[in-house]
Amino acid sequence: MNRIIQVQLSAMMFLEFFIWGSWFVTMGIYLPNSLGASDPEIAMAYSTQSWGAIIAPFIIGLIADRYFNAEKILGVLHLIGALLMVQLAYATSFNGFYPYILGYMIIYMPTLALVNSVSFNQMDDPAKQFSIVRVFGTAGWIVAGLAISYLFHWDSAEGLTKGYLKNTFLMTAFASGILGFFSFTLPRTPPSIIERKRIRISDSIGLEALRLLKDRNFLVFFLASVFICIPLAFYYQHAGQFLGEIGVSNPAGKMTIGQISEILFMLLLPFFFKRFGFKKTMIVAMTAWTVRYICFAYGNAGEFSFLLLLGIALHGICYDFFFVSGQIYTDSKAGQQYKSAAQGMITLATYGVGMLIGFWVAGRITDYFTLEDISHNWERIWLFPAAFALVVSVLFAFLFKNEKIAYKS
Repeated sequence: MNRIIQVQLSAMMFLEFFIWGSWFVTMGIYLPNSLGASDPEIAMAYSTQSWGAIIAPFIIGLIADRYFNAEKILGVLHLIGALLMVQLAYATSFNGFYPYILGYMIIYMPTLALVNSVSFNQMDDPAKQFSIVRVFGTAGWIVAGLAISYLFHWDSAEGLTKGYLKNTFLMTAFASGILGFFSFTLPRTPPSIIERKRIRISDSIGLEALRLLKDRNFLVFFLASVFICIPLAFYYQHAGQFLGEIGVSNPAGKMTIGQISEILFMLLLPFFFKRFGFKKTMIVAMTAWTVRYICFAYGNAGEFSFLLLLGIALHGICYDFFFVSGQIYTDSKAGQQYKSAAQGMITLATYGVGMLIGFWVAGRITDYFTLEDISHNWERIWLFPAAFALVVSVLFAFLFKNEKIAYKS
């Protein structure tokens, strides 16, 4: 991979995650403040990510892998996304907002796989080169959050009062348009399946990897991956809303601490994985979810306390140590024949089914603890995912038998 292509791929990754980070965190603040959305409605909006994740394999497996260059599909999807984001910015009610966010996530989630496909197709040694490109995606998310909070102040008290937060959707539309046109200049990534053989839906969503569930350890890991997405959904759906409601200034900017820690712990993961093994790495990750939510429950003092800082900073451990370790474990168990199918199955189970359940549960729990003044009893709310993550970690510790995993960093 030459330097010019590396720069192109890095810019693609930066824009891809700048787009996601520009609206996803602050939507939980925008919906109740600008559209008067209820907690179940906020859950519906965030659950569109799961519907997108469920539908994405069909778009990639049935269309992109067979008929069109990946970079061209990427461009078309982001141009459509730009138009949908403009519609979101000017929606005046949740009923007018929801169809557009559902449509947007159905076309955005496939782009996550497409940018990886474009990247891997140009790399001589993906194991070494991909992380260098992918880190620009995390940087894009961080820049989006910092811009919203510290450059434009859209999530400030004044910004919420004046309705400036809708500009996050317009900023996303602008960035999506740029990436849409830029995608057509990316290196060619032709369909991976040239011959027009019979299309099987089971291949697209990884169902052929179900045979891995016959392995007790993999079954335990699979179920833990689904259930841990319930506390994960609480963070994605309500952390920004929580910080804004308790009076923390610039919540979008402060939540970028989680992405910064993600970079740090991504670098530490190979050492930890090799030193302590897969099981202990996973237990540490799940326990970190419990610690995070306890920090949120008792750190809401109306200012950015140390406990809140710690809770956000634990994102690197929570995400990297669980999901990246899980991808490594899945790859090692699947074997050459089922590598892609197994990864597809895990993605469908976590970001699809697991997160869909999680967003619904988070919305119901948050709605139950809504007070008369429409604020929330956040201490009670955060203790639920804390306890749930603890139960999952304990069950995993007892049910998963020690197993050596071959891993080359």
